Amino acid sequence: MTQTFEDAGKFGKEFLDSQVKSLSSLSKTAQTIASEATDYTRRSVESSSSSLEKLFGAKSLDAAIEIQADYAKQAYEGFVSQATRMSNLYADMAKDAYKPFENAVAKAK
Repeated sequence: MTQTFEDAGKFGKEFLDSQVKSLSSLSKTAQTIASEATDYTRRSVESSSSSLEKLFGAKSLDAAIEIQADYAKQAYEGFVSQATRMSNLYADMAKDAYKPFENAVAKAK
């Protein structure tokens, strides 16, 4: 009977330790996500203001259309790239959040 309580205590301590490690990893990933979002927003604003300046300086309608088309292409490519990066970060975050439970189930078997 005493051995069962000791095993349960050991299991609880290991689970708590893995939770603390997981929370640390989740915190780092959340910081990375926030940093990525901030950087993307900054780049997006800089790109749009640069394109707007070029648009105001356009000498003809054809030049203005070309500037707008280039901006739309760059904005789309940047968005797709950022969305891929963010989805990978969120997937990694979900995997890290699940690890303590995965380990606990494996040890319980």
